[in-house]
Amino acid sequence: MPEQKTHRWLPASLAGLYAGNIRAVLRRGLEATKSTNALVILSGFFEPVFYLLSIGVGFGALVGEVENAAGESVSYAAYIAPALLAVAAMNGAVFDSTWNVFFKLNFQRLYEGMLQTTLGPLDVAVGEITLALMRGALYASGFLIVMQLLGLVLSPWALLALPAVVLIALCFAAIGMSVTSYLTTFQQMSWVNFALLPLFLFSGTFYPLDVYPEPLQWVVQVLPLWHGVEMLRALTTGAVSLATLGHVAYFVVLGTIGTLFATRRLRVLFFD
Repeated sequence: MPEQKTHRWLPASLAGLYAGNIRAVLRRGLEATKSTNALVILSGFFEPVFYLLSIGVGFGALVGEVENAAGESVSYAAYIAPALLAVAAMNGAVFDSTWNVFFKLNFQRLYEGMLQTTLGPLDVAVGEITLALMRGALYASGFLIVMQLLGLVLSPWALLALPAVVLIALCFAAIGMSVTSYLTTFQQMSWVNFALLPLFLFSGTFYPLDVYPEPLQWVVQVLPLWHGVEMLRALTTGAVSLATLGHVAYFVVLGTIGTLFATRRLRVLFFD
């Protein structure tokens, strides 16, 4: 195996895992994306838009106004739109970091070939997670434009929604790649969709947290999508508080842990 480039600033535990060439993984991924069917990519964008138009605008006409975290009345469409924005970021990141990684890992044997070069597991993990993050950010950016056109962006704080979306996508991409590294069959991959459905339905996407029984509230508050929903809802409706910083910290910590874990899994799979 070619000798890997090391960096003095890296912790000793990561020495030999990083070659400083993440851009090579990104370049290869972006070139492969050019041949992807555009309808496959666009489907991830339109799904939350359809939910917004049918439930937020259609059903919202019956619901009327609801209260945000600051106790201010907002339309139901403005209430669920940031939640669907978080869902768009999650779906884009998870799709790219699960199915794409699954095929590259188990069928194309792409990572095995990459790691026979000077690339290290950290280069591959960060590169793949970044590609998934970019897809999630792309979906969410388009959805944010739709929100603006529909008049559902109610605060200047919404300018920070895009960086927040990147954090959400980073977290889900890192978790998705880590989980996928353990999956070897298509039947096991179906578990991904099974896990996403309750996240989508029970993360405060359509209802405030207090509608759930108290024990279930504690469970919901652990879920990453709930933190994303609350963070984006605060930014787009103007209900920003110290709790918003707590959501940011949650994603920074979980995204970092997920990235390091994905790196470790690649090392275990191809070096140990």
